[in-house]
Amino acid sequence: MVCYYASWATYRVRDGKFEVEDIDPNICTHVVYTFAGIGTDNKIEVLDPWNDLCANWGKCGYNRFTDLKKVNPKLITQLSVGGYNEGSTSYSNMAADPAKTQIFVTSTVELLKAHGFDGLDLIWEYPTQRGGVPADRKNFITLLGKLHEALHASGMILTVAVAALKSTIDQAYDIPAMVDVVDLVNVMTYDLHGPWEKYTHHQSTLYAYKDDHGDTLYLNQNFSINYWIDGGMPSTKLTLGMPLYGRCWTLDNPDQHGYNARASHPGKAGPLTQTEGMMGYNEICDFINKDSWTVVVEEGCNEPYTYNMAYGNIWCSYEDHDSCVIKANYAREKNLAGLMVWTIDTDDFHAECSTRHFDLTRTLAETFAGNETRRISQSMLESRIDGSNLR
Repeated sequence: MVCYYASWATYRVRDGKFEVEDIDPNICTHVVYTFAGIGTDNKIEVLDPWNDLCANWGKCGYNRFTDLKKVNPKLITQLSVGGYNEGSTSYSNMAADPAKTQIFVTSTVELLKAHGFDGLDLIWEYPTQRGGVPADRKNFITLLGKLHEALHASGMILTVAVAALKSTIDQAYDIPAMVDVVDLVNVMTYDLHGPWEKYTHHQSTLYAYKDDHGDTLYLNQNFSINYWIDGGMPSTKLTLGMPLYGRCWTLDNPDQHGYNARASHPGKAGPLTQTEGMMGYNEICDFINKDSWTVVVEEGCNEPYTYNMAYGNIWCSYEDHDSCVIKANYAREKNLAGLMVWTIDTDDFHAECSTRHFDLTRTLAETFAGNETRRISQSMLESRIDGSNLR
């Protein structure tokens, strides 16, 4: 159970504020602190020194994070470098030059050791794209090899977060060459649809929707996982990525509120995450419970969506308890290494919508381990199919 932690959640308002100490270190096997970056000197860079470090009256985020192992000694703590906002150019330039690569690797190991991390998680989004060059595909493997060797020599691990889209996989990754130079591959099987499209759809659908056609048939979790496996990655090195947030649109016509409804703009920002086009699960479930937002599980689908006209004609796709049961069982059946969540700080960590804190993350972990007792109802199972006719 890999749990990413968005360190900027410390700056959220009211009940959205989430500190390192709010993480329950007994739910996850791996916790990943995001993000570090890469500096102009090609060294790993601390992006928020006041929050991450102790110097100059800082908040000591790194050290507090690795101190979670004092509560659970089996917990693996990692630092993630990269992310979408970092882009690709600086990583492309560094990986193309052996001397620059060595500077990055050496500085990374030093930083991890200094703060007691157990490994690195690399999120280069993406080799060959977003400012990258074709040579990135080969250079990415070289970079992984050097990191893997240096980290293992120091008793640490290397994991990567990778794209779920077929077009990106084809260009960015030499999958067979990756196998021996990474310990775990976290597949970002979310943001498969979103408000950058002008129609509604589920951002993390397990199987293709009945009206999907053409390239949209590739935009589902099942396709992505199978594509990684068929490409040569052992299933036992893959995690299925699960979003603990919803992707939201503003409906053009409130009378049209199903899949593929016209929606020209992102959904209104939530009160805690304050970002157009997305809401944390904690925000969505709170609106559903308190403001009676309509919840629908379309026939043939395994995930819910919700809409409400009083909140700006909003429509959000998201994951719930029952969809987490289904997808954790899917991961078991596919013999995957486990599951990954982005990010734990938008789960229902205050237990406003459930009888327990972090219900979605707990449900994923427990179901995957075979210990989930709060099973999905039979009627819900009958309405949420296994997708065998859509594979």
